[in-house]
Amino acid sequence: MYLLKDNVYSVGVVDWNIRHFHESTYIIRQGTTYNAYLILDQKNVLIDTVHKCFENQFITNITRIIDPHKIDVIIVNHIEPDHSSSLSRILALCPNAVVYGSQKAKLGCLKYNEIDSIKWNIVNSGQELNIGKRSLKFIETPMIHWPDSMVTYSKYDNILFSNDAFGQHYATNKIFDDEVCCSTLATEAQKYYANILWPFNSLIIKKLNILKDLKIQMIAPSHGVVWRKNTLKIIQQYITWASDKLKDKVAIIYESMWHSTAKMAKQFLEGITVEGIEAHLFDVTKTDKTDILAYMLDSKYWLIGSSTKNKQMLPIISSILEYIECINSTARFSLAFGSYGWSGESIKRIENILANNTIKLQSAYSVVFNPTVNELKECFHIGKKLAIHMKRKK
Repeated sequence: MYLLKDNVYSVGVVDWNIRHFHESTYIIRQGTTYNAYLILDQKNVLIDTVHKCFENQFITNITRIIDPHKIDVIIVNHIEPDHSSSLSRILALCPNAVVYGSQKAKLGCLKYNEIDSIKWNIVNSGQELNIGKRSLKFIETPMIHWPDSMVTYSKYDNILFSNDAFGQHYATNKIFDDEVCCSTLATEAQKYYANILWPFNSLIIKKLNILKDLKIQMIAPSHGVVWRKNTLKIIQQYITWASDKLKDKVAIIYESMWHSTAKMAKQFLEGITVEGIEAHLFDVTKTDKTDILAYMLDSKYWLIGSSTKNKQMLPIISSILEYIECINSTARFSLAFGSYGWSGESIKRIENILANNTIKLQSAYSVVFNPTVNELKECFHIGKKLAIHMKRKK
């Protein structure tokens, strides 16, 4: 438990050992936290709960501050199980508590947690709840990143309890952003946005426009550390990501069967490098998708390639393309490439997906079987030309 401000506590738990989130879709190297917050006022308020696996520690954290029977209000900002699966146990300890959340949160929470009866107040966006010195304002944020999602704002404390927004999968025994490694925090915040929130850019921009009218000194998310020093910076960073304000760098991403597509990718990189442009080469069988997407998030150019097997892309690169189909990436430039033995359907498929989501630099470049010396030289020149194009766009 940690004190954020007078009578405002962080009572969540740290999961040091988790390495897979959303099953296998998100690889976590830093662990994570399940954050929940307790406000003591005329009415005592618990904001969110934690993963069921940690409910005993969670209850201990609360009990060190207050008898759970004295909790009057439980706010459910989001019903995903990592935030709500201990709710049944908490309700049993808080017999007088009234739960506040959105209409969709109520329906989903009752189903997820198999609660037969519950004192639930459905709140609408902009509604406020007076708890004494404080008034808590609820702002619905549907599809950031579930339909039920909302945030809670305490004007008295100038704290935004943001649930999954502004989070990071980052396990630490520290509580604030200025107490941890800033580069690690920046990396995890970008990775989190890329893998959780990126498809919702347009919605995020709209909600950020609403939040700018609030005086926010501190952001308390559901995962990772609390922002108190770099609050405005992380809000601005979200605006940058959601607005597709990109960096002059190139993500070269490929999957190769017999190294032919890999050889092409490396020559693209060489051509780009001689022009002094930042680029990174990703073999998707060696680097996890979550890290690749984090790099792609603010990259202005994407080169994506695959060999063809049974008329299809190879499986890992295919999963990245499926994610790209969920994103409006029209501010980026792209090129599809790859090698094939017969008809090259994978390269055509990549090109079609990129054409619907990015600006095509040129027609896809493909070779049959192992690229020749001249074909590799052409890859080098394509990379060089791409870098020159980028310089002209600055």
